[in-house]
Amino acid sequence: MVGAGHRYRYVGPADVRASVADAPEGWPIRSPADLDAYLAAADPRDRDEPFTYVIDPAGTLRLASRRSEHVACAGGGEVLGAGEIAFTGERIDWVVTEVSNHSTGYCPDPTSWLAVAAALDRAGLDHPEGFTVAVVFRRCLDCGDRNLVRDDDYNCALCGAELPEDVEPRLAAQPATDQCSR
Repeated sequence: MVGAGHRYRYVGPADVRASVADAPEGWPIRSPADLDAYLAAADPRDRDEPFTYVIDPAGTLRLASRRSEHVACAGGGEVLGAGEIAFTGERIDWVVTEVSNHSTGYCPDPTSWLAVAAALDRAGLDHPEGFTVAVVFRRCLDCGDRNLVRDDDYNCALCGAELPEDVEPRLAAQPATDQCSR
């Protein structure tokens, strides 16, 4: 069953996972003070754009630069949620202004919002009532490519085959290692 507590394994290209094997995990955010410390240590150029995030299996929000791979932020492990997140405010008054489930490495379902919201609540961060951008992913059963479903078009961007409408595309085919996401 997909939803709160569902663990997502990495389904992206093996070469990407290998290339970040030695990268540090994302910074754990358990409070507004943790977010203050992370942002103080972050490259100033990174503060003006969304960050890469994952929710680790313990339910902790972890942040990394937007240019980081989700699999690196997760330390190579499973996640309860992943995407991009942006904040506004300062000190203890942080507010999440944007949050998505856009991670082609993990392809989390929109129902992963439950885990994301729980992690944000535990960290004491105000947030929207749902993803500001919710992405639907499907894996093509014919070619194995990972696809973002846009405008309810359930056709593979690579080969044109019809994509499954079920919510567990990661179980239907093995990850492609030589094809990029659409």
